[in-house]
Amino acid sequence: MTTPSTDLRTRAAEYALLPLRLFLGITFVYAWLDKLTDAAFLSATGDGSIGQQMEAVRDSAALPALVELSSQSPVALGMAMALGELAVGLGALAGLLTRIAALGGALISLSLWLTVSWQTTPYYYGNDLVYLVAWLPLILAGAPALSLDALLHRRRARRPSGSRRAGSVRPNRAAASPS
Repeated sequence: MTTPSTDLRTRAAEYALLPLRLFLGITFVYAWLDKLTDAAFLSATGDGSIGQQMEAVRDSAALPALVELSSQSPVALGMAMALGELAVGLGALAGLLTRIAALGGALISLSLWLTVSWQTTPYYYGNDLVYLVAWLPLILAGAPALSLDALLHRRRARRPSGSRRAGSVRPNRAAASPS
């Protein structure tokens, strides 16, 4: 027998990751918007450009060779980063392919931590490490509430076990059986 307190705990557990998902989704969509509306960012050189930022962190990054390689095409890297942030943010907000979106967010955060904020001392002042860790629960649990993933999961669960997708062909058992 379930009690109101057990139902409340179950409901709270179901929605526990929603604030984190919304925060990360909004933050990553905002990061995309911030990059695309900053005229200086998507430039190879100049104040505030992606090229200047890469040059500034090249020697202090954990992976300076990665920064060096990326600096061959800084505008392409900036666009790829911005589009990645948009895809990750929208995936988190909609709860669509949430685990994949969270993995993308974690990889973006990891790359930023190993390059841009690696030199931050003490380490807990660097926000990219915190974002990396914040994506982990969504990689593990997905989006169980208020998400397209949950909606699709419920739809699949309601489908009778013997049903097939539209357009699939069932074998003619009468023709296949010997007479």
